Amino acid sequence: MALALMAGLAFGATGPAMAQDNWPDRPIRMVVPFAPGGVTDSIGRLSAEWLGKSLGQPVPVENRSGANGAIAAEAVARSAPDGYTLFTASASQMVMLPALTRLNFNPATDFAPVSIVASNPMVLAVSASLNVSTLEEFVALAKARAGKLDYSSAGNGSSTHLAMALLLQRAGIEMQHVPYRGGAPAMQALLAGEVAAYFGNPSDMIPHLQGGRIRVLAVAGTERLSSLPGVPTVAERGFPGFRAETWNGVAAPAGTPAAAIRRMGEALGKACEDAAFRASLERLGTTPVCSTPEGFAEAMRRDAPIWQEAVRISGASLD
Repeated sequence: MALALMAGLAFGATGPAMAQDNWPDRPIRMVVPFAPGGVTDSIGRLSAEWLGKSLGQPVPVENRSGANGAIAAEAVARSAPDGYTLFTASASQMVMLPALTRLNFNPATDFAPVSIVASNPMVLAVSASLNVSTLEEFVALAKARAGKLDYSSAGNGSSTHLAMALLLQRAGIEMQHVPYRGGAPAMQALLAGEVAAYFGNPSDMIPHLQGGRIRVLAVAGTERLSSLPGVPTVAERGFPGFRAETWNGVAAPAGTPAAAIRRMGEALGKACEDAAFRASLERLGTTPVCSTPEGFAEAMRRDAPIWQEAVRISGASLD
C-alpha cells in the first residue's frame, strides 16, 4: 500500500505541464460524493470556498451521490488530470470501500492526494435508559447481557458499523447489529430508545446532548475533542491504542500537474491557521488538520489496515 501511494504521488508530480503556467484560468470543479448536507458536503464546500479565494477562480461544488461515494470517486479518477477537477475525498472511498467491495478504480494509484482538511473521530453514545455513565459501565453491562443489547449503524459496512465491530472485538462483548439507511435514522433509533448504542460522528451527537436522552461515553480519537472536552477517549478508558477515526480532504486525479497539487496543498495547508475556518470545522464536530499531500498519503497508509481489520471482524461486504 505504501509503495502504491508513493507511486501515486510520483505520478502526480510528473504529469503534464500546465500550459504557460497560467493555471488556473477557469473555474475548478469540486465533486462531493454525497448529497448536500452532512459533514463531507460541508467540508467540501468550506474547502471549495477557501480554494476559490486563494486561487482566484470559482470552485463550484457538484454533489454526485451513489454507491457509498464510489460513483463520484470513479468519475473523478477518470477525469482529465489538468487541475480542474477535484474530489472531496473521505476515508470511506479511500480506505474502507476497497476492503468491502470490488471497485473500478484504485484509490492508492488513481488519485493525487492534496490535503486532509479535517479528521472525524467516532463517538460512542448510549441510550440514557441504560443507566450507565462510563465506558467501563457499558462494557460490564454488555457482558452481563451478552447478545441481548443492540446497536444501530448507518448501514452494513458503514464506518459506524465498523467502529462498533472494532470495539466489541477489543472489549470481548457481543451485541446485535441493527443497520439503518443512513446516520440520521440510526441516530433517531438511539434517541427513541429503540437501540442501546450508536458509534457515530460527533455531529450526530452534539445537537442532542441537552435533551437528556443519550449519554456520550467516549471518543475514538487520539485526543479529546474540543467540542466535547469532558468526554474521555476510548484509549483513556482501558483500551490503549484504540482509534476509529475518519477524515475528509481534497484529492485530484493521478497525473495532475505537480504545480497545481503544490499550490492547492499550500493553500489548504494555511486554511487551519484562519480562526473562522477552524471554527467552522469545529462546529461540525471535526478536528482541523490541513495536511500536506504527503500527510494525506501517510494517513491512507496508516488507516487502511485498521479498517481492513474492522471489515474482517464485522464480516461486512457490499458485494
